Amino acid sequence: MPGATLEETAEPPRTTRPAPPGPGPSSSTAPGGPGQGGRRGPGPDEPVPGGIDLRGAFVQLAGRERWFLVLLGLGFFVAGATYQVPAVAMWVGFAFAGYSAVANDSIQTIGTFIASNRHRPWWALWLFVGGLFLVTATVGWVVHAGDVSFGRLQSKGFAEAPTSFAFLQVAAPLFLMIMTRLRMPVSTTFLLLSSFSATSDGVRSVLLKSLAGYGIAILAAVAVWGALGPWLHRRLSASTASRPWVLAQWTTSGALWSIWLVQDLANIAVFLPRALSAAEFAAFAGTIFLGLGVLMRLGGDKIQRIVDEKSDVVDVRAATLIDGVYAVVLFTFSVVSKVPMSTTWVFLGLLAGRELSMAVRRANSTGRSVGTALRLVARDVGYAAAGLLVSLALAAAVNPALRTSLGL
Repeated sequence: MPGATLEETAEPPRTTRPAPPGPGPSSSTAPGGPGQGGRRGPGPDEPVPGGIDLRGAFVQLAGRERWFLVLLGLGFFVAGATYQVPAVAMWVGFAFAGYSAVANDSIQTIGTFIASNRHRPWWALWLFVGGLFLVTATVGWVVHAGDVSFGRLQSKGFAEAPTSFAFLQVAAPLFLMIMTRLRMPVSTTFLLLSSFSATSDGVRSVLLKSLAGYGIAILAAVAVWGALGPWLHRRLSASTASRPWVLAQWTTSGALWSIWLVQDLANIAVFLPRALSAAEFAAFAGTIFLGLGVLMRLGGDKIQRIVDEKSDVVDVRAATLIDGVYAVVLFTFSVVSKVPMSTTWVFLGLLAGRELSMAVRRANSTGRSVGTALRLVARDVGYAAAGLLVSLALAAAVNPALRTSLGL
């Protein structure tokens, strides 16, 4: 299988008025064909935004995403019309969360898989990813007596299923969709679970475990890419990926996807009863399976650029190593504790350690400097921190028990 070549492709002249500046889609693409899909990130002379231009991002969103805003408005209307009917609201909230959580978190599980397999039919990727989801969810449902969260929602503060909903609890996934569209790597764990936590202890446990995951992921990435970065760079430059590498990538991506589902299905299932009947499980699994099809057809949604702009992610060998290290870190945390955690923060830590190590060792094909890598890392952390603040503010606004625990 030929390796990926990263060549700049000029964008054809636009006949319409250009959109205002903002975090728009990248026009840098790689040629099609086996092993050559995906977009590349900024080169050594291309600026990487260091700040967070939320105003520009919202202007860009309004200018280019008219249909998305129409659907978003419809979603808010449906949330407002149903939140006072718990039996309906739980399924509405779940449907919103089912797509928004997977779309936002796709960068950390199947993002490198999508980036390195753009030359393949979207439906083939859907059947692979969707099939693994159905198998994993079914195993969890059977083994845990109807609990599709693999016991994550049995931890302190989340054990009781909600019997009533506030408007913002049902609408929370819609805010997540907005931030996903703005390419903000928001923690779905904080945004969705915090609104349902019965005590501040539950939120504190999730936060501490997530921060620990970020730190450990950075250390793991520094160790791996500090040692293997130069060797991998030489391999990527001198040869193309062979078929065993393709098999290895699909294997590690599948393992990572299943491990992520074990950790993060709680974010989606928090709206639903803690033990699902057969009919409820069929609705749960079918909805997410169809949502995955939409996501694959879109090529990972807008937030995919966070992965695409990182160094050397379109080559299956680089993608395999990223997925393998991330899977090991996530599996370790899933064994150590049943407390939910932000896998987004773990993934950002992994990418941060990788980018910095490759810049220090000069082991990336873009020639990116340490300063540029630091700005890229700081921007991702800034977006994630902004998402955390929004999540906690939203949780405090809709959760009386949490406000009481926090003394507000």
